[in-house]
Amino acid sequence: MLVPVIMAGGMGTRLWPVSREHYPKQFCALVGDSTMLQQTMRRLDGIGAATPLTVCNEEHRFLAAEQLRQAGVENAPILLEPVGRNTAPAITLAALQATANGADPLLLVMPADHLIQNVPAFHEGLSRAKALAEEGWLVTFGIVPTCPETGFGYIRRGKKIGDSGFAVASFEEKPDLETAKAYLKEGACDWNSGMFLFRASVYLDAMHKHAPAILEACRAAMTGVESDAYFLRPERAAFEACPSDSIDYALMEKTDRAAVVPLDAGWNDIGSWSAIWEAQDRDADGNALIGDVLQVASKNSIVSAQKRLVAIVGVEDLVVVETADAVLVAKRDAVQHVKEIVSQLKSADRTEHVDHRRVYRPWGDYDSIDFGNRYQVKRITVKPGAKLSVQKHHHRAEHWVVVRGTARVLKGEDTIMLTENQSTYIPLGEIHALENPGKIPLELIEVQSGSYLGEDDIVRLEDRYGRA
Repeated sequence: MLVPVIMAGGMGTRLWPVSREHYPKQFCALVGDSTMLQQTMRRLDGIGAATPLTVCNEEHRFLAAEQLRQAGVENAPILLEPVGRNTAPAITLAALQATANGADPLLLVMPADHLIQNVPAFHEGLSRAKALAEEGWLVTFGIVPTCPETGFGYIRRGKKIGDSGFAVASFEEKPDLETAKAYLKEGACDWNSGMFLFRASVYLDAMHKHAPAILEACRAAMTGVESDAYFLRPERAAFEACPSDSIDYALMEKTDRAAVVPLDAGWNDIGSWSAIWEAQDRDADGNALIGDVLQVASKNSIVSAQKRLVAIVGVEDLVVVETADAVLVAKRDAVQHVKEIVSQLKSADRTEHVDHRRVYRPWGDYDSIDFGNRYQVKRITVKPGAKLSVQKHHHRAEHWVVVRGTARVLKGEDTIMLTENQSTYIPLGEIHALENPGKIPLELIEVQSGSYLGEDDIVRLEDRYGRA
């Protein structure tokens, strides 16, 4: 049995302003119409795998579940990390979960935010790797390099193992340019992809030998695991005590059972806007234009317009990314510094690195379309059959105007039905709830007024999504 383990944690700060803390790059559609997570799931089609196990952060759980549903993966288990502790603990949690019922599957560990353009070549490499994993090797996939890349770690191939791959001779840190050129000329070093395949028990035995503190903490956390529908929550205090380390440092660099299978499948880690430019279709002038974009006499640039028309004239090697509340302009060879903008936003206690103007919730989403002193206007969309929590506010009142669909509204002791062009008023402190009983999305305009309008002024009394 083969169980895919999809690693969907991380923040993707280098892809701001599209990637944000509550909507990171693995949940964004960066290359093509589907998100990176959905593309990762769909490339599993045809390999005969069992239901995948997704590992993500607590705050992303509903986003992950909804995107999996859209990709045709219903009710798949989602393992929620209480805190970030890097890849070795996350994979250990997944291995313990996969063996909890006595099974001992092969685990295919894949980051959710990588692009693989040649899926048949990936499947062929996976087939070669399975032969090694069945023999007890801890297999990693090495990407055959196409240029002297300084942004990746490298894996040096050792002796050949059968017809499938090579023993790992060494892991090499990110090199300088001259060293990277030497690696490329040598032809025996591959980029470190962060993808793995191994038997769950072999991995756990290796962790017991080389990283026992991580394994012990993860066992304690999974002993206290709680199940909420398909969400799995390890015990927080035990996991917080776990050392933080990557699988490379904790295990792969120490074991004598590490193997590498070279993979040439159009891989891209989508780690920066320049990487997205490389992965996109480009016009005759080398421009990757996404959305409503016009260009004149411009070359080798990437422009992503999400909300408005963006026009460029006479520019070269630029990155221009427009969203509803932020615009990024950068030289294409300087995009590694975008994360420093995110740091400045954090230091200034701003929110543009945390949420988009449009915020997703398990029941739908809302778009903050206007705000000012003591008021805020939102456009709220509620999915068919979904319901917001029963709640109240200490500092604000709300006016609701339905513009599409049907709303069932709880106000105090009363329940009323509203249709298009009808409205209601929720006084400060009133217990209330909003539900869409129909078969089409419910859309309404909400006008909030009061002394404090933050999202933390919500007292949830009942909630079908476990947030009360």
